Formats: sequence, C-alpha cells, structure tokens
Amino acid sequence: MADYFVHQSSFVDDGARIGKGTKIWHFSHVMPGAVIGERCILGQNVVVMPGTRIGDNVKIQNNVSIYEGVELENDVFCGPSCVFTNVMNPRSHISRKHQYQKTLVRRGSSIGANATIVCGVTLGVYSFIGAGAVVTTDVLPYALMVGVPARRVGWMCHCGERLGVASGRAHCAACGSNYEESGGSLRPIA
Repeated sequence: MADYFVHQSSFVDDGARIGKGTKIWHFSHVMPGAVIGERCILGQNVVVMPGTRIGDNVKIQNNVSIYEGVELENDVFCGPSCVFTNVMNPRSHISRKHQYQKTLVRRGSSIGANATIVCGVTLGVYSFIGAGAVVTTDVLPYALMVGVPARRVGWMCHCGERLGVASGRAHCAACGSNYEESGGSLRPIA
C-alpha cells in the first residue's frame, strides 16, 4: 500500500515517484518520470509532466501544470491557475521539444494566483510573485514582484511578511528576522 494519497479520480502513471505523506486531489495526472517529494499537496486538476522535480512540502493549488523543464525546490507555493511555460516561441505545427528551457523555483518561493512564469528564469529563495504578475527575468531572493512585466516593488521576509527597509536594514515584526540591503539585494543577518 502506498504511503501517499491519490484521489480516485486522479492518475499516477507507472514510473512516477511520490514521497511519503503527499496528497494528490481530484482530476490530477502525474506522468512517468515525475518526482514529487514528501508532504506535498496537489490540488484539483494539477498536471505534473515527465522529467519534472518537485521538492518536499510543496503546495500546488488548483489548475496548475508543471511542464518539463520546471523544478520546484522545497516549501514552494504555487497559487491557483499560475502558469509555467517551457518554450519561448511555440508553434503547433513545429516540434520544439529539444528547446525546452529550465525554470527553477528556489526554496520557499510563493507564486500568486494567475501569475505567469516565462521559461528560462530562476526565482530566488523566498521570492514572492504577486497575483497576475508576468515574470520574464530572474528574480532576486526575497524580492516582491508585481505587474506586467513583473518588477520588484519591495522585499519579503522568509515568513511571508512584507519588509520595510530603512538605512539598509529591515526587521520583520512578525517573526523577528533581520536583513541587510546592499548592492540591490537583500540577505538575512544574525
């Protein structure tokens, strides 16, 4: 007996690897060669394509497709109907499977509902992509990104609270973490 849950309306193909405690809900499909970590939750109508990797404790909300070339590290949140692409210039009549680009979503990142992540980018650790944003370039760690195309409008704590920066320093009132801004990036400090 499997040590993960799959709703009876979903399919997990032979050759897919699913971690302990993961839950796969209604009308989802996990294809051969997909690797899903422990304690993940895949909502309704999620598709996970061959060759993809999903870390531990990842939450993928309803109507999300994880295409070949996409990797989600541990603790990533994918909001409802967010979109990943894997080819820059798709055409129905031309096969471009050899042109799939890698998209890496680093640990702890959150992607808001209906956001689009164009292939070939990396979302830095604990970055936060606002609902409806279209990400076309790499995203710095802890960056808060909004708009079309997405642009950085601030910084986020690893706990998910927006940070205010004064004199190059930020303190999270929610969890007590401290950060330093320098050279256009943010890093945690003890």
